[in-house]
Amino acid sequence: MAPPPRPRLKPAERARIAEIFERFEAAESDPRTELSYASPYELVVAVALSAQATDVSVNKATDKLFKAADTPQAMLALGEAGLKTFISSIGLFNMKAKNVIRMAEILIAEHGGEVPLDRESLQALPGVGRKTASVVLNELRIEPAIAVDTHVFRVSHRLGLATGKTPDKVEAELMAIVPEAALVRAHHWLILHGRYVCVARRPKCEDCPVADLCPSRAAFA
Repeated sequence: MAPPPRPRLKPAERARIAEIFERFEAAESDPRTELSYASPYELVVAVALSAQATDVSVNKATDKLFKAADTPQAMLALGEAGLKTFISSIGLFNMKAKNVIRMAEILIAEHGGEVPLDRESLQALPGVGRKTASVVLNELRIEPAIAVDTHVFRVSHRLGLATGKTPDKVEAELMAIVPEAALVRAHHWLILHGRYVCVARRPKCEDCPVADLCPSRAAFA
């Protein structure tokens, strides 16, 4: 997908957006996923398992799983039933087990047991949609991408960075207005900000590094 054209923002708004990401960078220069992984394969499996589940619950499961199966070959040998014993505490584990095993089969048959690191091939894998592919490509610093989950969606709207009503529309808006130097890290800054500061019910505006730049702050005063 071609990058969206950058809109013509008023100088003051462009400066506000730049300042937001400069402050995020000052607080955390190299944000990373909180999912535990040691290889691209472990990363794509962990991200696939994280759908509708917390990173904490996924890490708890994969801590044991990856000791038993950290390659497509080992995962296939484990089998669907064996995999379920490791991930039964994670939501939608039956479907996820089926997808992870099928993914292992395809990686072995079509990619020599390696994870393909291009968007088209990633998204063709079972259980890997656009959001999962974006997380993997962005985390591995292969492609700047902003995967829009509930945290990113909420923070983007509160900060006045996006108005879209769907994740895809918010993603397109963010990709168009986030400063280019910040694109590869914006996903993590926004998700972590939403997870720990700009939380859903009672955002911690008193702890927010960009509160004075936020058009929604008055609503929570």
